[in-house]
Amino acid sequence: QVQIVESGGGLVQAGGSLRLSCAVSRSTFSANAMGWFRQAPGKQRELVAGISSGGNTNYGDSVKGRFTISRDNAKNTVYLQMISLKPEDTAVYYCTSGPYFGRWLYWGQGTQVTVSS
Repeated sequence: QVQIVESGGGLVQAGGSLRLSCAVSRSTFSANAMGWFRQAPGKQRELVAGISSGGNTNYGDSVKGRFTISRDNAKNTVYLQMISLKPEDTAVYYCTSGPYFGRWLYWGQGTQVTVSS
């Protein structure tokens, strides 16, 4: 059973920064793609950022230039650095893992990010 645990969420003012972390209990972490999704109340879950096993990244249009995804394979951890946060970034952020982009098999419980105006 793969366990995914997110941390780092919280309340921040608009224009501020947060870094989310996602720890994965899987020895084959380095071979898997990792992703961050978010879901705001009344909205569908959307892709925020993804990173392949080889380090290739992609981002949702609304966060390009503001968010950066990275991974530390030695720590089985993926990060999401968020800057210039906006109230519309408010959502529950979920970490996910899978063999490749689009094939997301495992999900964390989510961490709340709230951006006040």
